[in-house]
Amino acid sequence: MKTNINLLFFESELWEKGITFIAGVDEAGRGPLAGPVVAAAVALRNSQLDIPQVYDSKQLSAKKRIKLKDEIISNRNFIVSIAEISAKEIDEINILKATHKAMASALAKIAGVQFALIDGLPVKGLPCPHKAIVKGDSKSALIAAASIIAKVHRDELMDKFAEIYPEYGFNKHKGYGTREHIEALKKYGPSPIHRKSFEPIKSIFFQNDLFPHL
Repeated sequence: MKTNINLLFFESELWEKGITFIAGVDEAGRGPLAGPVVAAAVALRNSQLDIPQVYDSKQLSAKKRIKLKDEIISNRNFIVSIAEISAKEIDEINILKATHKAMASALAKIAGVQFALIDGLPVKGLPCPHKAIVKGDSKSALIAAASIIAKVHRDELMDKFAEIYPEYGFNKHKGYGTREHIEALKKYGPSPIHRKSFEPIKSIFFQNDLFPHL
C-alpha cells in the first residue's frame, strides 16, 4: 500500500531539486518521568513511492504502530537508525540537549544523507542540512515513519524496564506521570531510571538530596 501523497509534499520538493537521499527524524519520550529519550532516523534510498501508509504515531493504535514498524524495517527503500539518551544523561545535560543529541546521533548513523526533515523546531549540531516542520509527523511521510520507529522502540524498552522494576507499572504508562505512576513513586521512591531533574520527582525526593546514590 502506498502512502498518502499529501505526506510526500516536502519530500517531493527536495526530489525536484535533485536531492534524492533524504531522512526523516523524530523523537519519543521527552515528557516522561522515567526512561530514555529515543530518536529515530528513517532515510529513503530514492524517490520510489512504494512505501507503507504511515502517519503520526500518536494517532495510531499500538497494534498498528507495531505493524507499520515491521513494514518500515523490512522495506528495502528505507534505512533505519535509532539512538537513545539515558535518564542519567538527561539529568546531566537537560532534556532539550538530550533530545537534540539523540536526533543528531540517529542521523549520523546513516552515511551520506543529503538532507533531513525534522519534527518540531530547528536542531543545532545535525550532520547535514535540515528543515524543521512543526507537527511534521502528520505532514511528512519520512518524519511519520521515524515517529513510529522511535515510539515503538521506546515502548519496548519501557516494557523491559517493567520486568526489572515491576512496582512502577512502566509497561502501562511508559514512564509518563499518570496517577498510578505518581502513587508508586510516593510509595517506593525513584528507581535508577527515573529522571531526578523532572518535577515532581525533583521537589519531592531530591531537594534535600534524599537519594544521593541515584
